[in-house]
Amino acid sequence: MLTNLKHLHFLGICGTAMGAVAAALRDQGYTVTGSDEDIYPPMSTFLEEKGIGLNKGYKPENLPADAELIVVGNAIRRGNPEVEEVLNRKLLYTSLPEVLKEFFLHGKHNLVVSGTHGKTTTTSLLAWVLESAGLAPGYMIGGLPKNLPQGARLNDAAHYVIEGDEYDTAFFDKRSKFVHYLPELLIINNIEFDHADIYKNVDEIKLSFRRLVNIVPGNGLILFNADEAHCVDVVSNAFARAVAVGLGGAAVSGEGRIEDVRYDGAQSHFRFGGEGYTVPLVGEFNVRNAAMAVAAARFYGVSADAVRAGLESFMGVRRRQELRGEVNGIKIVDDFGHHPTAIHETLRGLRQQHGSQGKIWALFEPRSNSTRRAVFQDQLAGAFEHADGVVMARVAKLEQIPEAERLHPEKVVAAIQAAGKLAFYEDGTDAIIDRARSLANPGDMIVVFSNGGFDGIHGKLLERLQAAR
Repeated sequence: MLTNLKHLHFLGICGTAMGAVAAALRDQGYTVTGSDEDIYPPMSTFLEEKGIGLNKGYKPENLPADAELIVVGNAIRRGNPEVEEVLNRKLLYTSLPEVLKEFFLHGKHNLVVSGTHGKTTTTSLLAWVLESAGLAPGYMIGGLPKNLPQGARLNDAAHYVIEGDEYDTAFFDKRSKFVHYLPELLIINNIEFDHADIYKNVDEIKLSFRRLVNIVPGNGLILFNADEAHCVDVVSNAFARAVAVGLGGAAVSGEGRIEDVRYDGAQSHFRFGGEGYTVPLVGEFNVRNAAMAVAAARFYGVSADAVRAGLESFMGVRRRQELRGEVNGIKIVDDFGHHPTAIHETLRGLRQQHGSQGKIWALFEPRSNSTRRAVFQDQLAGAFEHADGVVMARVAKLEQIPEAERLHPEKVVAAIQAAGKLAFYEDGTDAIIDRARSLANPGDMIVVFSNGGFDGIHGKLLERLQAAR
């Protein structure tokens, strides 16, 4: 019944998934509007180019009089002025996952990519492999893949590739998003503790993954990371066939074993299922992402040659090891990484690529709901093992976190320094840029880690470096 409605208004429209779905609905002829507290490129520019009206900030008057359905993002809470107006006026509202299910997923062969890390890259890889093989899949990706025109597409294809997030659905639905996605094929990349604002420990997260595993049909397929014990555990009682994918875990059979991994500049080479593949991404974690995409595509009948061509032509995802520019031999790389493991593996991959050409400097903004808290206080220092030095920014929106739960970036810096590495805490974008300029020399790489806009630091840094030439 929801699909008969014509005007949808999104609360939190600039979130990566919200924006992608809003754009896809706009392409289908729906009227789409939205509001968000944080409006910044690339998502804001992308939505504006689609002709979607954006409101900065949340106000009751932002709700269009003719809006028939309000889509509430999972970052929206009670007390939000537009939410309160929706409830007071008894307007029809729903969550983004329910919109996905109702508008996109019924009757599809749904390929759901889940895990703490690598979801966006793996989903983008898989969607592109199917696209380049001629299957023209529908997809929903929590980012902007460079091979595809946008992060979501509605069509009548048989296959739908969707990024499955374990975060909660909405303030009125505390189940994980991915339980709404009707998976026929499920990928579980990895499972670690994250989302400290909604989960108490990793066992609670594993419970959500078990619920997801439990809805894969018997004629479906589960691909899981055999090199990680949590993944092995959650699939132990699956009704669907489960295939272990990995580099050497005890559970890996010949079918899922990744072999002969080697790196060549910005490329990774590996063998999987008796075939050799190359992907223009670096790092062991990206090899595993690619192997998952290979196995999924092969399950749906895509030939090894077609899969190989798709991988080799993959252009990456914006904000995932994305080169934003180079000035005077200094490269500025943008990465969405915010969990300690994601930061560590990204730096390890970049070190494999960069080699001894120059130094790698990491700039990090603690901005996610977990990294703003002290849950990773002791882990963060080790995340920067493969950087030559680190500049920590202040914790974003610190006032939202109870004082006893807050991350102390100065302590992270002290721990890094104690390990014999250069590290600095700078309170403000200008100070961070000044510090980075003083550290970097021609041949070096500056990697900016943030899951937000970081005050536009990438462009500002490039401008300052250019002005200093």
